[in-house]
Amino acid sequence: MSKEKKDMLPVSREQVEVEGVYTDELGREEYLHKGEQFPADLVHGTVEWKLTELAQIKHAEGRTDPESDTEED
Repeated sequence: MSKEKKDMLPVSREQVEVEGVYTDELGREEYLHKGEQFPADLVHGTVEWKLTELAQIKHAEGRTDPESDTEED
């Protein structure tokens, strides 16, 4: 049996688990927030979505990882 990755892509109406830019099987890109539903296509109905770019969330201080610069005493 093949050892290929067997993950299934999310489809329309499923809940978004990771915020970022997604591309559907027709090539349409959409920025989706965690908790939203993947949209359906008006013509094709249910389509698969693939995460193409993770969201880059910056904190008020401009850092992307607030725990990386903890001070040691």
